[in-house]
Amino acid sequence: MEDVSILVITHNSEAEIGRCLEAAVATGAHVIVIDNASEDQTRREVERRGVRLIANPSNLGFAAAVNQGVRAQSAPLLLLLNPDAIIQTSIRPLRQACLDERTAAAGGMLTDEAGDPQIGFMVRRFPTPTALCFEALGINRVWSRNPVNWHYRCLDLDYRRSQDVDQPAGAFLMIRRDAWEKLSGFDENFYPLWYEDVDFLKRARDSGYRARFVPETVAKHTGGHSIRKISLEFRQIYWYRNLVTYAAKHFSRGAEKSVCLAVIFGSVLRTVLDFARHRSLKTLAVYGNVVRLAGRQLLFGSAS
Repeated sequence: MEDVSILVITHNSEAEIGRCLEAAVATGAHVIVIDNASEDQTRREVERRGVRLIANPSNLGFAAAVNQGVRAQSAPLLLLLNPDAIIQTSIRPLRQACLDERTAAAGGMLTDEAGDPQIGFMVRRFPTPTALCFEALGINRVWSRNPVNWHYRCLDLDYRRSQDVDQPAGAFLMIRRDAWEKLSGFDENFYPLWYEDVDFLKRARDSGYRARFVPETVAKHTGGHSIRKISLEFRQIYWYRNLVTYAAKHFSRGAEKSVCLAVIFGSVLRTVLDFARHRSLKTLAVYGNVVRLAGRQLLFGSAS
């Protein structure tokens, strides 16, 4: 499959990368790994399988590494694949969907270890200001079936059929190179991960492209392998910073401020509740930093 390149971004992915690469190579597509300064044996596992490796001396983040991988080869179709995703079927249905020049991207079915579809993750609608406020306030966690979350996480879709969707997950996403180049790829301000794929697909939709969900192509996805290796403090800072960055790019100033206020209030609430339960101020430093970054975004339009 000479017109498809599979791009795998790794960071301390030794435990996952072997099975991922073996399945990826079996598709017949060209496979390239961009490693973001792994400190384990990830690179050795890649080299053992004869897969092309770009070894970065520092962690560039997911968006920058994907852009780097795209520039390193010339295939017209690019399949982004997480190292904890194992392709189970032919990728030809994804390829077929992306041959339509109106289609910027297409995502496949993601299943867990038991084979159950990862509904709520593998396809979502673009987040609204209300959806992000609900996320920041924890409402979607304590009341997951609320109408806003139901709509946002596409709990109403018929996942048995191919269809146009807003945002198939970046963990298993094929993209047309010409659309990628027109949109200048991923925005590297989303560092080190989170929301870069949502932002890209939103810009694609705004430019007249569509995205497809193609359930005939399946990958088993354990999920969260990179997230677990980030400390709680930095996990929260990165996630909230990219959340407010997305809000600043795609919402009105008033809606952006509402999201920032929700982040601040939600962080204070989490700190109070954690102290009430554990009599510990452990999360104070974590959410204190989140409050500061959301406050800077609220007042000055910059969370940096």
